[in-house]
Amino acid sequence: MLMHNGQKLADVIKKAIEDHVVTNAEYEEIYNIALEDGRIDSVEKALLAEFKEMISDKTIKRVP
Repeated sequence: MLMHNGQKLADVIKKAIEDHVVTNAEYEEIYNIALEDGRIDSVEKALLAEFKEMISDKTIKRVP
């Protein structure tokens, strides 16, 4: 079961996957959610790594 921040983070990343686009504001929001509690746990690390990989392989396009 995901902690609140982990679920919130997963939901925002899922929206970016569905849209195939992430704006700079959404990108910042994703990282702010991960850092909300002052640390990035293993679930958040995994979600962020997968998110970054999807941006790298152009599954998700980062736009202004």
